[in-house]
Amino acid sequence: MEQLIQRIKQEFEDRFGEEYNLIKSPGRVNLIGEHTDYNDGFVLPAAVDKAIYLAINVNGTNTCRFYAIDKEEEFETDISDSIEKSGQGWPNYLLGVVDQLNKSGYDVSGFDCVFGGNVPIGAGMSSSAALEGGVLFGLAKLHGWEVPPVEMAKIAQKAENEFVGVQCGIMDQFASLNGKEGYALKLDCRTLDYEYFPFNRDDLQIVLCDTQVRRELASSEYNVRRKQCEQGIETLQQWDSDIASLRDVELRFLLSHEEDMDPIIFKRCKFVVEENKRVVQACEDLHKGDLKSFGQRMYQSHAGLQLEYEVSCEELNVLVSITRDLEGVFGARMMGGGFGGCTINLVQEEHVESFADQIKEQYHKQLGKEIKIYQTKVSAGTDLVKQSELASK
Repeated sequence: MEQLIQRIKQEFEDRFGEEYNLIKSPGRVNLIGEHTDYNDGFVLPAAVDKAIYLAINVNGTNTCRFYAIDKEEEFETDISDSIEKSGQGWPNYLLGVVDQLNKSGYDVSGFDCVFGGNVPIGAGMSSSAALEGGVLFGLAKLHGWEVPPVEMAKIAQKAENEFVGVQCGIMDQFASLNGKEGYALKLDCRTLDYEYFPFNRDDLQIVLCDTQVRRELASSEYNVRRKQCEQGIETLQQWDSDIASLRDVELRFLLSHEEDMDPIIFKRCKFVVEENKRVVQACEDLHKGDLKSFGQRMYQSHAGLQLEYEVSCEELNVLVSITRDLEGVFGARMMGGGFGGCTINLVQEEHVESFADQIKEQYHKQLGKEIKIYQTKVSAGTDLVKQSELASK
């Protein structure tokens, strides 16, 4: 990262001048709690040490000037009137934040921004949320705005929902902006209340195994799953009108009405109800420092995603299965919407190298395919890079 940071600094200075703030905005992983967000449930994400870095400063005009290091592309636009989407794609993540800040009553002036990072694109670590959170945090610092953490996450989410046009939940932006070094963040997706749980083992690595499978099926089936959950709620409301979402359903109550539900709808609901409970139990495991139990809940989560929610795929299932015979692995599961993407694995530091070698070998042996592997650790959320850090980089 040192070379990248130096390049960002140099690029900004060459283009826009020597005054700027440098922001670090991390990607995130979701340790457990999949498909619970749109059911008003709990998730357990954490910010990680893969990040987007942004050099940013106001320029005293109505013009925004951006430069993307990774793409070697620039963009410039006037923001004095209505903000229009860019045909280039990536500027929309920054412009969407400006648009939402204006709608939220914050008067954004023209600014310059150079950015780049090492959050893998398409690996489920939310590089877009990191970029949105980074520019939002940077503008708040430059203008002296005191934006509460929950409001900041809502603004960043709306930028992606309403301007970029991606209907994501709030978890990605929330975790990136509000992560805490050495802690996972339990987020209540109904109330947006949040709580930190210790995840500060130096001898532990979070390892992502990327199948590099990207299936269009994911988006269409995602909508199907949401609808199936809504159907389940409608059925259960016949017996309890207070149920607003699957968050309100106890497993015993659901089981008592299995015969009243379509078998597929029942399976979907059962997974969500149990996954919500797993998140709560996983937090208790972290509080006790019981990674063995935490890891078992990850395996249980994957089994539910595979067999009950049916959003996994052969590649993900093979990767999770391989880990059960590898030394130093606490737990593994698919991460994200499904039908491809990554598995997330908790691996003892001393076994990470052998884990990577063996899982690559076994995966290729069984499927004849290659995977990408990313190692990461829990990190702090979006913040200024201090001058002392700048001097050492």
